[in-house]
Amino acid sequence: MSEQHLYAKLYDISVGIHESMPTWPGDPGFERALLHSISGGASSDVSAIKMGSHTGTHVDAPAHFLRGAPTIEQLPLDVLVGEAVVFGLDVETAITPADLGALDFEGVSRVLFKTRNSALWQKKGFAEDFVYFTPEAAHFLVEAGVRLVGIDYLSVGEYHKGTEVHHAFLKSGIVVIEGLDLSGVEPGRYDIMCLPLKIIGADGAPARVLLGRR
Repeated sequence: MSEQHLYAKLYDISVGIHESMPTWPGDPGFERALLHSISGGASSDVSAIKMGSHTGTHVDAPAHFLRGAPTIEQLPLDVLVGEAVVFGLDVETAITPADLGALDFEGVSRVLFKTRNSALWQKKGFAEDFVYFTPEAAHFLVEAGVRLVGIDYLSVGEYHKGTEVHHAFLKSGIVVIEGLDLSGVEPGRYDIMCLPLKIIGADGAPARVLLGRR
């Protein structure tokens, strides 16, 4: 089968990286400056880029919260590529075990959660009132045998109180993708391709994430 016919459609569920994008409070914003420019007489354009390791759509390594834990280049690639399910949840704030209990996780190892968060990318500035997982919901997913969890804003845990959720996921070996934009996809089964930048020793890295539907 030729490459162009592998998927009926590809969806880019990454957010665009730009200077005015929402970033986590206290993290560096994105900056890009031309060091050399064709318009200035150089033979090529070359930019200097500055941003935090958790800018936009990104993957958390266990080292983000756990000292001495694996860093981004040590994550298992087989978890980052494969079949995934997008679940749609109509919740106002917290995702709880009751919300998850209504979903079918049988045979599912990669899950992405589409919430009202995806609309927040259209707003200016960081939104503190995003949808997040409770610690109990995080443990529910660990017990369900999930290996990858993605959500459509900048943290899986509550603003100011997300440490326990991160610990639950990362200690269990679950790969965490944050900052997705799922506004353009419907709930259902897809193939996911998530490739974070291979930054040696990093606690996380921006990623381009695609969903493919056969």
